[in-house]
Amino acid sequence: MDILQTIQALREELNQHNYNYYVQDNPIISDFEFDTKLKELQELEAKHPEYFDENSPTQRVGGAITKNFNTVVHETRMYSLDNGYSKDELLEWEKRVQKGLGTTDVEYVCELKYDGASISISYEHGKLTKAVTRGDGFQGDEVTANIKTIRAIPLKLKGEYPEKFDIRGEIILPLEGFAKMNQELIEIGETPYSNPRNTASGSLKLQDSAEVAKRPLDCLLYFIVGNNLPFKTQFEGLEKARQWGFKVPKQSKLAKSMNDVFAFIDHWDIHRHDLPYETDGVVIKVNDLHQQDELGYTAKSPRWAIAYKFKAERVSTRLNSISYQVGRTGAITPVANLEPVQLAGTIVKRASLHNADQIEKLDVRVGDEVFVEKGGEIIPKIIAVDFTKRPEDSMPTIYIDKCPECLTELERKEGEAQHYCPNFYGCPPQIIGRIQHYISRKAMDIEGLGGETVALLYNSDLIHNYADLYELKKEQVLPLERMADKSADNLINGIEKSKEIPFERVLYALGIRYVGETVAKKLAKHYKSIDNLANASLMDLVLVDEIGERIAQSVITFFENDENKKIIERLKTYGVQLETKSGTDTSVSDKLAGKIFVVSGVFEKFSRDDLKKAIEDNGGKVGSSISSKTNYVVAGDNMGPAKLEKANQLGVAIISEDDFIKLVAE
Repeated sequence: MDILQTIQALREELNQHNYNYYVQDNPIISDFEFDTKLKELQELEAKHPEYFDENSPTQRVGGAITKNFNTVVHETRMYSLDNGYSKDELLEWEKRVQKGLGTTDVEYVCELKYDGASISISYEHGKLTKAVTRGDGFQGDEVTANIKTIRAIPLKLKGEYPEKFDIRGEIILPLEGFAKMNQELIEIGETPYSNPRNTASGSLKLQDSAEVAKRPLDCLLYFIVGNNLPFKTQFEGLEKARQWGFKVPKQSKLAKSMNDVFAFIDHWDIHRHDLPYETDGVVIKVNDLHQQDELGYTAKSPRWAIAYKFKAERVSTRLNSISYQVGRTGAITPVANLEPVQLAGTIVKRASLHNADQIEKLDVRVGDEVFVEKGGEIIPKIIAVDFTKRPEDSMPTIYIDKCPECLTELERKEGEAQHYCPNFYGCPPQIIGRIQHYISRKAMDIEGLGGETVALLYNSDLIHNYADLYELKKEQVLPLERMADKSADNLINGIEKSKEIPFERVLYALGIRYVGETVAKKLAKHYKSIDNLANASLMDLVLVDEIGERIAQSVITFFENDENKKIIERLKTYGVQLETKSGTDTSVSDKLAGKIFVVSGVFEKFSRDDLKKAIEDNGGKVGSSISSKTNYVVAGDNMGPAKLEKANQLGVAIISEDDFIKLVAE
């Protein structure tokens, strides 16, 4: 088998595995095996750029930067749906349909209404060519590069398909992925996203497609638009789309009558909470495409479809008290403690009140009967007060002005919604929270030490910061509650082993505000040691790739603090990795500082990796794809034609490896 055949075979195999995993939810190989095959394909494509294919599975990781999203006119308008909120309204709609068709012989298709961002994806000759957001229905933003990173969307179709068509659907964020994203934000002191729908929609407009690729987005498809389509009904169309490789939800059902429709609605009004994503209703469509054409459209909506909206899950219960939680960054969150009540399949005892402004806006008071909703939110929230049931002796809620844990006067910065406790180094929940972050799996991953044990160690006066962990003795922890001999050994050994954790994860573990995993990696790679980072100026930090002023100022503030300086010095003495393994700066010069290079093709005097290292050693940055920010493309033999065309379009200088050598030697 020649190289091209090998590459094509790998692409086909990986596309099938992608389909099995993301569409069928039935993987037949392990993640390790998939990653091994993907790496093999990446290496072959790198050695043979002449076989570049923009729809290769290797292109799923993103990397394209889109500063301005082009406005594209939809070939076929994307209409919005009329809404119905009762079964009587659905019966009225059915009468209009039957009158418009002159017959009562009408079949319907029931589909769940997914709460996401609408998208129209174009295919020609079985390949994805374009993806456009709904916009105003007439035109939307082209987000093709971002859409290609969503693995549930096929880049190349299977079987026999029309030469050209569009398929419509919703980009969604499954609840589990949404919760994970929010947890990561909370860990770095950021405000969590409000709901999956808005987060999915916002993800489509991120400028860096590599960032979109990191988000666990999914795509559910439900409608095909085109000429001479190989089916006559909506239900057949859904089945065809499945055969071509699209992720079409299996919950859709054919309904012979409105009674079947009502049965579908009643079932999913209860069971929608079992789904891995949000749905806010049911879409009912006339099944026959000829009948759809006959019914046509109003100025805004198709006459042949209607959306039945589920009522938002809302209950009323008594507000017993308001408590205030302190996060590890000092942010104060008011929490409503409720009389337990059943809501959306769970017993709710607490609900978020967000901040002082929200309490004042709703005029929420202890003793009130309040309405609690779990609509688009993961955490239940109070949305209104039943003023008809307010006690006569009710008193307005006065927001606390002192920290509930350490009694320090709270602060509220201009423009911010939340109050903060400024006692960063003396407030117990903040201290415990920082140590819990330090020992967490993505940080120091200290085996044998969990969040509850951290609180126990702190409350037992054995630790006051994460540096104290390294002075713990077995005999000190043995008397603790539920601490057996083996557990104590595991804890001490786990702390000792954490000294092997690399610098980038140690930096993340320190809990510098806004410094998450990705930022920690960038800072560690750039500065190579904690001392270099501590001595960096605000301007130095801002010039580091993707480090904005807010992050830079947070880093400066952290290292200006005397308490932090002492802790860092102690960590050094314990042997914690506070510099990269080499311990030295490999930079040769800064001749290429501020320059971005893209490497493409096969070279004689350098391997591709050596060439990239030479760029970085001389202060330059290696980009993964050509953009308007690229300064040079270093081109070898067999440079990919797509990169050559992109470089010429953008006017980026194309140089040889000899030109590069001269550039560095100057």
